[in-house]
Amino acid sequence: MRKWLPLIAISLGTFMLLVDVTIVNVALPDIAADLRTGLGDLQWVIDIYALALAALMLGVGSAADRFGRKRIYLIGMVLFALASLGCALADSSGALITARAIQGIGGAAMFATTIALINTAYTGKDRGIAFGVWGAINGFAAAAGPIIGGLLTEQYGWPSIFVVNIPISVLAFVVALRVIRESNDPAAKLDPVGVVTFTVAAFALTYGLIRAGEDGWTAAPALTAFAVAAVSLTVFVAAERTRAYPMLDLSLFKRPAFTGLMVAALAVNMAAFSAMAFASLWFQSVLGLGPIAAGAVFVPLSLASLVCSILAGRVLHDRVAPGLVIGGGLLLIGVGSALQALVDGDSSWTVLVPGLIVTGVGVGVVMPTLSAAATAAAPRERGGMAGGTVNTFRQLGLVLGIAILGGVFAGRVENVVGNRLPDAHRVADLLTGGQARAVTGAAPAEQRAAVDEIVHAAFASGLRWSYLLCAAAAFIGGVLTIVLTRSRKPATTPEPAPAPV
Repeated sequence: MRKWLPLIAISLGTFMLLVDVTIVNVALPDIAADLRTGLGDLQWVIDIYALALAALMLGVGSAADRFGRKRIYLIGMVLFALASLGCALADSSGALITARAIQGIGGAAMFATTIALINTAYTGKDRGIAFGVWGAINGFAAAAGPIIGGLLTEQYGWPSIFVVNIPISVLAFVVALRVIRESNDPAAKLDPVGVVTFTVAAFALTYGLIRAGEDGWTAAPALTAFAVAAVSLTVFVAAERTRAYPMLDLSLFKRPAFTGLMVAALAVNMAAFSAMAFASLWFQSVLGLGPIAAGAVFVPLSLASLVCSILAGRVLHDRVAPGLVIGGGLLLIGVGSALQALVDGDSSWTVLVPGLIVTGVGVGVVMPTLSAAATAAAPRERGGMAGGTVNTFRQLGLVLGIAILGGVFAGRVENVVGNRLPDAHRVADLLTGGQARAVTGAAPAEQRAAVDEIVHAAFASGLRWSYLLCAAAAFIGGVLTIVLTRSRKPATTPEPAPAPV
């Protein structure tokens, strides 16, 4: 049993940090009401955390190689725990967003070191078992987030979803401190220019997309942010091409198979998970479900993903080329998203269940193969970088998906109420901020039924278009993945290694 203690410490930390990507989804209405905030800030509560994971993972991984993986992992865990306390104590949306950003920095330090720590702790058959267990736990984490968040929010209030991290962090820290061996590579090189320019580009692009959704695509803040993103990305590309030891070796993208797998990584989280936050607002604000019930709606996706991730590795391994497996899984996610787009003003939560199941099957097909396939598509000496790049692109997919869908969702809601209710912009802000019952309750008694019908129609329109965009992202990503990886042969299929959702 003692030999598995390092795996327990590593898995506790990574499960916790990945759960926190989606655990806030079902708490959004309570957060909005308590902190008196709207959709833009709610998007940032989710996005800033995933953005920190995406932007810093590769750079922090290089620092861990240089200064010690165990050291960086433990520092990240302490930072994560302290930031979780800050989230729980936040009394404004700005304080919560700031604490979530710091939490994401800690999460990136933990996530970037896990694979190297497992490689150091185990060899041979034990290493295969360790990666299998670690992958299965993490593959379930993000899908389980809304369920755990619902249970905690309804019983103890939204701050509890952050407080729960503290005792888990203390336990994982104590175990990791005692049983994990330190390892490092003194020859590893840092790339501060790459880290800074990539982070600025990702943040500016996300900020621009959110502001465009709020103010319009030609608004000065959005255009300025897009310009900053373009300049930062240009500098990043120029810097990475000239460095002897870049944070991200751009020559990897000259390999069609690797490029196709990065497209898949971007598309899978964007298509499968971006709409969850808006669906949660619909469940609670419009349909009147509690946080537990709202979280439980996502159980079909979680179970389908878990079961299919186990079966896919056994049934498809060495039988089907990995590009076809991943591309086919994305096409299934597209079908699932299209099924969820059948929502209308008279729908209940049950309309989403068939689509959630199909989406879960697609996620379960994609995840066991994605990281291993990307590693196999890169040179051996770039295998660690390839694995980190997959995780970076997956988190970027979620970040950009939420930013884009937020604008579409808000725009459709305002479009529906625009000609039917006075002060449409203010009403749309209240609705997208999870205050649908306040809108209905403020109407004269004789008009409440009509206003309630408009509210249902507005939310349904926003969700329908959001799911249609998710379906488009999945279909495009699936086709591109199949085309770009078509030269791969079943004989070179890598050993599947379940990746975090």
